Amino acid sequence: MERPNFDDVKSFAEFSKYYWYRDELIKICKAHGLKAPSGKIELYKVIEAYFSGEEISVAGKAGARTALKCAGRGTRGKKKVRVEELTQDTGLIECGFTFGPRFREFFVKQTGEEKFKFNVDMVATAKKVKETGDGSFTLGDLLDIYYGKKTYAIYDKSALQWNQFVHDFCADEATKGFENRLKAAAALWKIVRDSDREKRYSRKLLEEFRDSLN
Repeated sequence: MERPNFDDVKSFAEFSKYYWYRDELIKICKAHGLKAPSGKIELYKVIEAYFSGEEISVAGKAGARTALKCAGRGTRGKKKVRVEELTQDTGLIECGFTFGPRFREFFVKQTGEEKFKFNVDMVATAKKVKETGDGSFTLGDLLDIYYGKKTYAIYDKSALQWNQFVHDFCADEATKGFENRLKAAAALWKIVRDSDREKRYSRKLLEEFRDSLN
């Protein structure tokens, strides 16, 4: 069974039809600004909540408050009115924005791109809007972020670079001789990170610095 990209999956039931490695689940959570626990069961729970319209964010308690709002209640148990019609003038905080299917479908319609994907700067922006409580920021503003028309928050791409680096390191048969592959990957990453080299793993890079990793 050919597995689709995560952002093309429309429900948790569909997501559960496919097998996902733990590292992939962690990358999915981090890419969408969600909490990324180490256990696979916990990761599935976070992603299940994501598809139900909740957001278990890295912020912990703040994420729990967001989840309550998305469920239709404020933090004091008062009823919160759901914004039924989404427009470019709708505020992110007002509508309880998440990176779930409802909002993805909105951006599919706005962009005309059937395979629309939220980019990393949109993730960073939405997180900052929620952290600062910026009620003036709208879905239209987020669309401008997507098109590069404005800047609000820049995603720290170093985390993505590290994730890809360690993934490629561990996937290389030549690294199996290391007793602690993650430690070796981290040591090699530090060499690359602190240099002007391309921030990517390669077998040539491993051979060049292998003696420094033992």
